[in-house]
Amino acid sequence: MKKIAFYTLGCKVNQVETEQLKEEFIHRGYEIVDFTDEADVYLINTCTVTHVSDRKSRAIIRRAARHPHALVAVTGCMAQVAAKELAGIEGIDLIVNNLDKENIADIIEELDPEQERPVIIECSPDKARRLKPILYSRQHKRTRAFVKIQDGCESWCSYCIVPRARGPVRSKLPEHVLQEIEQLLSLGYREIVLTGIHTGFYGKDLDNWDLLRLLNKILTDSKGDYRIRLSSIEPLEVSQELIDLIGDNPTRMCRHFHIPLQSGSNRILKDMNRRYRREYYHDLLQGIAARIPGVALTTDVMVGFPGEDEKDFQDTYDLIDSLPFMDLHVFPYSRRPGTRAASITPQVSPQEKQARSQKLLDLAERKHKDFISGQVGQELTLLVEKQTGEHDYTGLSDNYIEVSFQSPYDVCGELIRVRVEGINAKRVEGIWNTGTQNPNKQQLFRIGWVNTGRSR
Repeated sequence: MKKIAFYTLGCKVNQVETEQLKEEFIHRGYEIVDFTDEADVYLINTCTVTHVSDRKSRAIIRRAARHPHALVAVTGCMAQVAAKELAGIEGIDLIVNNLDKENIADIIEELDPEQERPVIIECSPDKARRLKPILYSRQHKRTRAFVKIQDGCESWCSYCIVPRARGPVRSKLPEHVLQEIEQLLSLGYREIVLTGIHTGFYGKDLDNWDLLRLLNKILTDSKGDYRIRLSSIEPLEVSQELIDLIGDNPTRMCRHFHIPLQSGSNRILKDMNRRYRREYYHDLLQGIAARIPGVALTTDVMVGFPGEDEKDFQDTYDLIDSLPFMDLHVFPYSRRPGTRAASITPQVSPQEKQARSQKLLDLAERKHKDFISGQVGQELTLLVEKQTGEHDYTGLSDNYIEVSFQSPYDVCGELIRVRVEGINAKRVEGIWNTGTQNPNKQQLFRIGWVNTGRSR
């Protein structure tokens, strides 16, 4: 039996696509092994969103190339936009563009051993094809599963290389989305995360479909004791109808919105080609928080965009400070060749980027602790994800709090209700009525602690 090892860099979409590839190779009789083990094939799914992503991708490729008798295959976003650069790395056998990624098993098995290496499979983004459904055949050791409903982006933010790396918007057919969800539920998953490169653009390439209609169809047609979480969605794609749908379905829809901000300066937002203003973003998030009590609001914010001065940064800081965020993902601007922002001057120094990043990270820590404190006295729905000790378990609440607690019996994969009773240092104590899962064991069990540090 041939062995294959995978390494994935970058976003959740890349991770989902790697899982799809694993399924394909399993069907063909391959054994999946760890990347540190000896394998016949090493497959690296690259990222190119920042220069750090590029560096990490090259480092992993060189690690795989230390195995001279193995086939080293590279795909992903860096393979799409920098195939000729990658071809200069000694030891690579195959480079497959992002758009042919799902066909890589066929490509590997049809490789001519006499063909000059590396073999480069290129494809123009305008030749992108409809997404194929993924049918999972095995249970991964997780309770949450990701369903990729969409790929591609056409927003052309001035700093972003993703439209070149991913191509135009392509949506998975609604019937295929439902098919995947039903398959994952049959394997025991209790949370489905809908993800994509530009999730809010779902249906743009389909007749009379959009994200809201898809969600309504899932809620209507797919029954069962599970919940749905949305991944990142852009500010201009969050309608009142979507907010109401999540607010009106508290047992099925997770109270969590990840809405990228990028900057709180109107001047910088315009230069970024983000198409909204800070006032719009402020009112949107305040409206969500008012409509859905306890909602987790998370965001991405970029520091050091070309031309960002101290006032621009302070506008960003003040806007974030004024909103009830649960967490922030802070990124220093990374110059990407081929983007409009790459030519904007002046560029912000690395030292200033680092200083501004740290200020926002400190703010993020405070915001996270404030959010956790606000949950005292609230009852949360927790999906228990794994056992960490003899009686110790961790799980994730619907509003994105990672909780650790103790239980006298196995509750992995269960949806349970936890009432937060108070915070003691980094421990949040609460009461769980175990009778909700075990009618014959009616008792109250004291929760151990909830992680008050930043959750993922």
